[in-house]
Amino acid sequence: MGNAGGGPRGIAARAGGWSARHRWAAVGIWVLFVLLSMVAGSAAGQVELKESDQLKGETTQAAIIAEDAGIEEPSGESVLIQAKNGTAKATDAGFHQAVDSVMKAVGATGEVTGVKSPYDTETISRDGRSALVQFDVRGDPATAGERIEPVLKAVAKVQDEHKELRIEEIGGASMKKTFDEAFGDDFQQAELSAVPVALGILLIAFGALVAALLPVALALTAIMATMGLMGVVSHLQPMGNSASSVMLLVGLAVGVDYCLFYLRREREERAAGRDPHTAMQIAAATSGRAVVVSGVTVCVAMAGMLFTGIGEFKSMGLASLIVVAVAMVGSVTVLPAVLSLLGERVEKGRIPFLNRKKRDRRAPSSESRVWSRVLGSVLKRPLVYLVVGAGALVAIALPAMGMKTQNFTLDQEFGDSLPIVATYQRVNEAFPGGTDPAEVVVKADDINAAPVKQAIADFRARAVSSGASGGPVEVVMHDAQNIAFVYVPLVGGSDMDKAGKSLDILRTEVRPATLGKVDGVQAPISGQVAGSKDFNDQLTGAVTPVFAFVVVFAFVLMLLSFRSLTIAITSIVLNLLSVGAAYGILTAVFQHGWGASLVGAEGVGAIISWLPLFLFVILFGLSMDYHVFVVSRIREARMQGRGTRDAITHGVVTTAGVVTSAAVIMVAVFAIFGTLSMQSMKQMGVGLAAAVLIDATVIRGVLLPAIMALLGERNWYFPKWLHWLPDMTHDESAIAPAPAQAAASHHDDDRPDPVRV
Repeated sequence: MGNAGGGPRGIAARAGGWSARHRWAAVGIWVLFVLLSMVAGSAAGQVELKESDQLKGETTQAAIIAEDAGIEEPSGESVLIQAKNGTAKATDAGFHQAVDSVMKAVGATGEVTGVKSPYDTETISRDGRSALVQFDVRGDPATAGERIEPVLKAVAKVQDEHKELRIEEIGGASMKKTFDEAFGDDFQQAELSAVPVALGILLIAFGALVAALLPVALALTAIMATMGLMGVVSHLQPMGNSASSVMLLVGLAVGVDYCLFYLRREREERAAGRDPHTAMQIAAATSGRAVVVSGVTVCVAMAGMLFTGIGEFKSMGLASLIVVAVAMVGSVTVLPAVLSLLGERVEKGRIPFLNRKKRDRRAPSSESRVWSRVLGSVLKRPLVYLVVGAGALVAIALPAMGMKTQNFTLDQEFGDSLPIVATYQRVNEAFPGGTDPAEVVVKADDINAAPVKQAIADFRARAVSSGASGGPVEVVMHDAQNIAFVYVPLVGGSDMDKAGKSLDILRTEVRPATLGKVDGVQAPISGQVAGSKDFNDQLTGAVTPVFAFVVVFAFVLMLLSFRSLTIAITSIVLNLLSVGAAYGILTAVFQHGWGASLVGAEGVGAIISWLPLFLFVILFGLSMDYHVFVVSRIREARMQGRGTRDAITHGVVTTAGVVTSAAVIMVAVFAIFGTLSMQSMKQMGVGLAAAVLIDATVIRGVLLPAIMALLGERNWYFPKWLHWLPDMTHDESAIAPAPAQAAASHHDDDRPDPVRV
């Protein structure tokens, strides 16, 4: 393990050394890289993810047929006209007048086309109290939400004129407008809050404004560069709507963490009596290496999302991978240069009441008294703490065994926080499945051929007679493209389980008996319910390969980085335990409703489909931040001659401050998402915050030292038959004790070891 060459070993040490010697060049290269990335992204433009890029099931087949034919389904809207009391009927003169007023009002806006009367389309509820005026929004359906406002105002005006009736609009454009506004407001709130929260916590952690600003500056520049790079790579992998938001979340987390690890070690070494150059070298060789190992591991975890085959996941994974890689490179290149330039000025802007400088000088190793006491207890009874701690986390994880996942309907996503949700529920009650019908895309060589037309007619009739639909089943013909769209309201409405059964009847019974009998006819069934089922089916199939890829590669990286089979195995086990506990909390709160009122999650009853796999990948990656940092410090102490228990104590208590600060930042930022109005964002925020909190406390502060204490020297077991593997460790034993540490060590020789009992 010696460093025969005498120079810095490892890419992080060499990069840090070069940057410290060529400070302005390193800073200039970083700034140029960020600017060029942004310019390249702006010039290339970002390619958005299309529906046909999302999945591999029938939903995608339907989208491809429509796209190849050049057909863009217009954004459909409906106006519900409903009696407020039990006496008014659709046959009443006043009801007729309201219908006519709605049709004239929406038509007069000039924004709609194809306005249909419920008396012509038979969209009148069975009880006769409700009717739907249907129409399409002109122009590009993707931007229909931006043009629907005049129509909404026209409908509201008719409502004012007919107060005895309920007149409300709902449809693709109006729901998109509501969703986009809520989604945008949510993330704007989170984005505006995240940076000040992180900065405030860093001010408390460092006690100096300049030191606190550095991690935020690194994270923000990494995010800016990644935004540009996303535009370039989107021409290879189109980007979904969520990619930028997830990238921002991950970029802020890892950017702050990596800089925090590096900066705290450099400050610790200077406070211990090292000269600035030596302090920088040690920080580069130790924390810099931990950043590289952690960054590569997180990148591997994010790459796991590419194996799902789902467009949204692939775009999120690629964007997250890029921002982690950029933040990692920035931490080991430009950060040492900036620290070298600043020197003692990194302590500028000191917060007087925190008085951190005095405390740092008194305790150069930054040992935590709280964690020292906790560790003293853990190391006295490691087996007890291991059994109790692991048992508690397993118990917390148990509810996840019954986890139910699904895509959320509008009422599940927003609850009763938005007026349009009540409209959605009323339409579904009066016209089950009418707001989210199944869409059958029928393609034939001749759509008007007698056998095809008869098959479509049979499909319409059988869809209702089979019990899959309550009707009316609408058919829209595109003669020029030989395509027909058949819209089938599904029995079950917004109840995804019941609607899913209706979809199965259409796919397995109705279609084979009608359209399936005509040669050359394609009839994939799409729609929201179908999309949810296809998404879940594909996601379920992707779980095993993604989990295997992430776990195997993380194991290999730990094995190479620490040259210990034991460390690699315990790393994986502890991370899986942390993820399992997060799953259990999610299921208990959002599915079973235990404590759901605390986060406003009543009535959701399920976990959003994309979250479990997303959480696994994100948490498995991010938890490596803490694990690599803590274990690296333990191994460093062990290589310098300390006993295993002494090394555990030294490693955990000296990293406790930085791990706690990093965890508090992550928990605070993620918790912001738990306060947002969208249930999917609440679930993501609560899941991430809970997992990070568990990981930084129970896992790293209790279970890790307990299991390492029990294993003793077996922690460093590395079988001879694996010695051929490349050595990716750094030369910890070459780091001589600092003057202050040496003096403290000499003084402590006269005192008994507090943890050796």
